[in-house]
Amino acid sequence: MKKPEKIRNRKLGVIEPDESIVIEEYYRYYAANSARWEKAFTFLKETDLTGISAGKYELDGENLFATVSEYTTKNEEDTHPEAHRRYADIQYVISGRERMGIAPLSMTEVVIPYNESKDICFVKAEKLAYRIADSKAYFVFFPEDAHEPGLKINENAQVKKVVIKVKI
Repeated sequence: MKKPEKIRNRKLGVIEPDESIVIEEYYRYYAANSARWEKAFTFLKETDLTGISAGKYELDGENLFATVSEYTTKNEEDTHPEAHRRYADIQYVISGRERMGIAPLSMTEVVIPYNESKDICFVKAEKLAYRIADSKAYFVFFPEDAHEPGLKINENAQVKKVVIKVKI
């Protein structure tokens, strides 16, 4: 089975897979559609992410697309962890730093029910594991994972990030 690998971006250098990636889930979803995953990682490898503009980039229609965003990190009390059913997220902070909360979806309680058109629900988790996201690592979240991205570390700060949605 293929495991999450280091990515070498032409402009940013080596990007490691974050240790929070659940390997068993990765194996299962990668095996189900390896071509889609390879196309997503090729985008991360070959795109000038430092020069890319905010917006949506279709890589394979609704099966695979990337969204580049620029925003200010949020206070924890102003947001909730989220989860998706139809897509896995590959999240990579191009510039800046943010904190991400992560928890198994099974250990959460729904706060805002699933919105099918947006493929998202919001949850409450008693305990989140927090990771620092920066340009050194990428994250992968599956339907079994609740994640709370975009949180400030000490102070609110600007972040540029790409989220690649992989239909599963």
